[in-house]
Amino acid sequence: MRRTKTIRRIIARNALAASFFLLAAVFIRTSQPSQAAQFYQEDDALDEKVSQALLHEIEVRSPEEMIDVIVTLKDQVNLHEIPGKSKAERNRNVIERLQSRADKDQKQLRSYLEAAQKSGLAKDVQYYWIFNGIALRAEPGLIEDLARFPEVESIAIDEQITLPETLPLTTTVEANITAIGAPDLWALGYRGQGVVVANMDTGVNLYHPDLQQQWRGGTNSWLDVTNEHYPVPGDPLGHGTAVMGVMIGGDEGGTAIGVAPKAQWIAVKIFNKDRVSDYSWIHSAFQWLLDPDNNPSTPDAPDVVNNSWTKIGTGCDLQFQPDLQALRAVGILPIFAAGNLSVLDPDGPNDFSPGNNLEAFAVGAFDDKKMLYEWSSRGPSSCDDPATIYPEITAPGVNIRSYYGELTGTSLAAPHAAGGLALLLSAFPFLPLELQEQALIHSAEDLGELGPDNDYGNGGLDLMAAYIWINENYTFYKQYLPMVVNGDLQGDFPYKIYFPIIVNEGRDEVDRNQ
Repeated sequence: MRRTKTIRRIIARNALAASFFLLAAVFIRTSQPSQAAQFYQEDDALDEKVSQALLHEIEVRSPEEMIDVIVTLKDQVNLHEIPGKSKAERNRNVIERLQSRADKDQKQLRSYLEAAQKSGLAKDVQYYWIFNGIALRAEPGLIEDLARFPEVESIAIDEQITLPETLPLTTTVEANITAIGAPDLWALGYRGQGVVVANMDTGVNLYHPDLQQQWRGGTNSWLDVTNEHYPVPGDPLGHGTAVMGVMIGGDEGGTAIGVAPKAQWIAVKIFNKDRVSDYSWIHSAFQWLLDPDNNPSTPDAPDVVNNSWTKIGTGCDLQFQPDLQALRAVGILPIFAAGNLSVLDPDGPNDFSPGNNLEAFAVGAFDDKKMLYEWSSRGPSSCDDPATIYPEITAPGVNIRSYYGELTGTSLAAPHAAGGLALLLSAFPFLPLELQEQALIHSAEDLGELGPDNDYGNGGLDLMAAYIWINENYTFYKQYLPMVVNGDLQGDFPYKIYFPIIVNEGRDEVDRNQ
């Protein structure tokens, strides 16, 4: 490997390089390899830190050919230990703790990379706090030197994700909305009002009649990370607009097509016009969703986040696990499409990341007769040991009418669950994350084999049953509701006691602070 080339070039071309690099240069130039080895980690350590795919790229590329990489640091915040007497306070504490850790751990790396950029050895450097890492484009020698920093845990290629095609069909049905019980909650007055949903997708067409008025509006409600420079919400492909239509669409087309038609929306465009997204773009999107206005003191994160996309290729990839952990820490359930691969791999498992991560909530698809969609991916999850059920639940995903016609796939199933959760949060505004998840699981209609299985998961989405389940288990909600204003407890009532709810046959207590 190129042990000293990059540092020599930085020092020669930039007199402002950090002092520790100058010290390393002295060691090298005085021909004292043992002292230089003390500054850097050995090459054996590099092999452990740099992914095999990236090592291959380093070997085959020229020394000046840059590679897009993601650097992950060792220390990550323990999000379970962060307190908060309200959702807003906990959100602020989580964001500030993540930012503080990143600022501290990345200090030397930032100085080094600033010099490297001035020397032309790196560019497009992006620092992240949501997972304590860095994305950049760098020459191979620089990548090797980054791996020698003791605070670096791993370096991998900034991979790309391609959005799979949805399948256009011709049957016009909206029975999917009735099938999950949404109209029953509408009849009770719950249509998603007071709830903000978000999707990470190809964008959203702001000017569709059903969506324009429901956009929350402002700079904290839209982000395009694809370098296609959409100043306001737009969608060159239509996929994200169709997904948003299932979540919150109205009846401008003559029939009701959305689950939560009174919810507001925000969105991040993570796929470009070629249906491709970089890992670094997705990290940027998750980080923005946690704090859209870049001010931890203002609680403007969404209540629900839908992800109708997967990584290409089955198996377990934990690249976005810290991002999902951060979302859960502030009470947001990350909902994912389970993927569409079962027909090509019928013996399974054919689960996809990030939906198979422990922190994600994956949704498979069934048709209007509640028969499993033949392409809907099956488990068990490749990320859990012992293996767990995959997907969590199923929802309508065949012949789903939304904007731009009728579509099929788990991309359409996931927003049924996301929109359904928006309805439940409209009815129970302060429902903690644990109960959001368990309500969807424990109320699901058992389909297929008796009990949970790796086809339907825990069963089919049933929103009225979920509403009833919450009413039966969320016993302290109505009793203490007068003590809560905008999610904040009034007086000295202890926040931890506010959520000790019996949620299953084992009569476990759910602690809102976990």
